Amino acid sequence: MDLLSIDSLSEAQIGLILDRADHFFTTTREGRPDEPLKGRIVFNLFYENSTRTAMSFATAAHRLGASAISLSVEHSSVKKGETLEDTARTLNAMRPDAVVIRHRDNGAPATVAAIMEAPVINAGDGTNEHPTQALLDAATIRKHFGQIEGLTVAICGDIRHSRVARSNAKLLPRLGVEVRLAGPPELMPADAPGLSIDEAIAGADVVMMLRVQRERLEQELGDRPGEYLERYGLTQSRLATAKSHSVVMHPGPMNRGVEIDPAVADDPQRSLITLQVEMGVALRMACLEMLVGGSA
Repeated sequence: MDLLSIDSLSEAQIGLILDRADHFFTTTREGRPDEPLKGRIVFNLFYENSTRTAMSFATAAHRLGASAISLSVEHSSVKKGETLEDTARTLNAMRPDAVVIRHRDNGAPATVAAIMEAPVINAGDGTNEHPTQALLDAATIRKHFGQIEGLTVAICGDIRHSRVARSNAKLLPRLGVEVRLAGPPELMPADAPGLSIDEAIAGADVVMMLRVQRERLEQELGDRPGEYLERYGLTQSRLATAKSHSVVMHPGPMNRGVEIDPAVADDPQRSLITLQVEMGVALRMACLEMLVGGSA
């Protein structure tokens, strides 16, 4: 099977992934990682810049005993005009055990999956989906609270262009979470409820902020960074309206002083942003194990 969308996963598979992520999180911290994929090969194909996701998948593969091989798109035949389909055919002939792909175009991972014989994992495609980010967010919330059902999660920022928001909006309700989406009206989907940032955050257990691209900040909103923070960002005063035990999340990279106050992002009691990164490796270990190890 492939992991292209949250919709491609059954409830049983989601539960398995979250449970195994928790297992790998613990064993990695204790220095006793499993190596169920020893001798396997994972291709990482990133057409967009990435730090967290690219390094997370590479680390996950290594900790499972697999070899992670990254294609430098800037120095590949893509620069000579090779199509995505031809790249997929070339890589398929090398017989990898899995392919991880991030691409700027919606649906690109599905195009590759139609050609590849190995499982394909969507590491983010355009404004469509980022399924492993949503899964690691759920795993992080569960790790912190000890449960996830019954919680309220406010996802705030550029919802219209966010693949992270789209995947979380699919996954979290299936786990019993109330999801509130909010952002500037110009950056909200037409069919989204018209919640303000303040309404979304008030009484929430989790506040997840999304990065706002500088060009949209200036061109679509006409705001300066400080103005956006005051109108739509996560400030200490806004966070004070959430539940007293509430926590803060962000998929990264952060625009400090734009969508989030640095003091909030670095709050050691409430920020789970670093935990998200650590859980991301464990979660992607679980996904690779399920798809490559045949436990799906």
